[in-house]
Amino acid sequence: MKMWSGRFSQSPDAEFEQWQRSFPFDRVLLPYEVVGSKAHVAALAKAGVLNGDELAAVQFALDQIAREGVPSTEDAAIEDVHHYVEKRLAVLAGEVGYKVHTGRSRNEQIATDLRLYVREQIDEVTHLLADFVSAFVKQAEAAGDGAMPAYTHLQRAEPVLVAHWLLAYVEMFLRDMDRLADCRKRLNVCPLGSGAIAGTILPLDRVAMAAELQFDAPTANSMDATSDRDFAIEFAQALSFVALHLSRWAEEFILFCTTEFGFVKLPEAYSTGSSAMPQKKNPDALELIRGKAGKIFAEAAALFVGVKGLPLAYNKDLQETQQPIFSVVQQVSSTIRVATGFMTTVEFNYAHMQQTASGGFMNAQAAAAYLVKLGVPFRKAHELIGKAVRLCVERGCELEQLSKEDYAFCGIAADELFYHALTLDEVLAIHNVQGGTAPARVREALQTAKEKLSQYFGVAHACT
Repeated sequence: MKMWSGRFSQSPDAEFEQWQRSFPFDRVLLPYEVVGSKAHVAALAKAGVLNGDELAAVQFALDQIAREGVPSTEDAAIEDVHHYVEKRLAVLAGEVGYKVHTGRSRNEQIATDLRLYVREQIDEVTHLLADFVSAFVKQAEAAGDGAMPAYTHLQRAEPVLVAHWLLAYVEMFLRDMDRLADCRKRLNVCPLGSGAIAGTILPLDRVAMAAELQFDAPTANSMDATSDRDFAIEFAQALSFVALHLSRWAEEFILFCTTEFGFVKLPEAYSTGSSAMPQKKNPDALELIRGKAGKIFAEAAALFVGVKGLPLAYNKDLQETQQPIFSVVQQVSSTIRVATGFMTTVEFNYAHMQQTASGGFMNAQAAAAYLVKLGVPFRKAHELIGKAVRLCVERGCELEQLSKEDYAFCGIAADELFYHALTLDEVLAIHNVQGGTAPARVREALQTAKEKLSQYFGVAHACT
């Protein structure tokens, strides 16, 4: 029997009936439907709709449904997860099972189920990100004072510590964790008691229901509560940022594992070979991470488009917002797990990174900075060092290989202190500001990263 069949004299078209069903995908919400129903029946008992025996019978039946879990076989007559629970309650608890829907609507149920689902997934994804960030922190610690080239426009720019480079990704993913935490705060209000549109017809204790489900408060407006999917869109957008950052990380590691760069040693456990070329070891894990970002962006966009033209309050279109949410969760969670495994096992060619950090005129800015310390205006110092670089290009040498006479020809009075300023250690050391790559500053940044990470579910032990 349908939950709404009384008004109808004709059965729905068979194809339409199957086409409009959501149980094939919303069945994953069963655990949340059960806990939401338990909060509702407790409120029904408090309002005098259920007596003590009826409440006990329904609660026992709901616990049984929870233990059974999502059914492995599907009844084609079941419309959605709400219909399934009501029908199962009638089997397990008898006629009292049909009392459970008193004073509520599927509109508020799905809004509640989705909030419970998204809230739990935020916690799960945050745990996964904490493990991923821990892998970066460990690698940054292992890198010590090793240096590498940093790039702008994909051209060598200045040397940085390897740890400084890795900590840049730590900052990205910590921001993602902050976004998820912020989204969690905003979604944590309870729609139960909103009814179909105007509020429940019974004096149900909405505050008690919200507290039972660990929400901060009931929703403030019944029409908004049943039609709001902002929290789902915001969640999908937060996961899109995760995917964006994962894709950027994957792209850079793909570049750095090439022979042309040679900075990253691909872990075989996260690589594949070629069916044609025996020598190949391909970064398939990284390429798939980069590729999956597009699918995640598309699901987030589908949520926006699906809601943009809807009038208040509930519309069946909102059923179509569920699958994109489930999809982005699955895609992002599995991707983070793979990325964490990769980042935990990847190795770096520190010797080669150090060697390349010492060439390519990446000490040019440091040379100009030395002249500035002597009182030369920066724009003039920039021009003088530029002339020296041009001379090096003509001769095929580095700045530190020019003689004092060469520098004098360029208008620069080079002494021993000037040449000392060109060494890699000094070039790194002059960036001695908060957020800079000077070794002392990077050690401070590492400690700060650990402290930030420790705020997320006690994962600091993973970084020690």
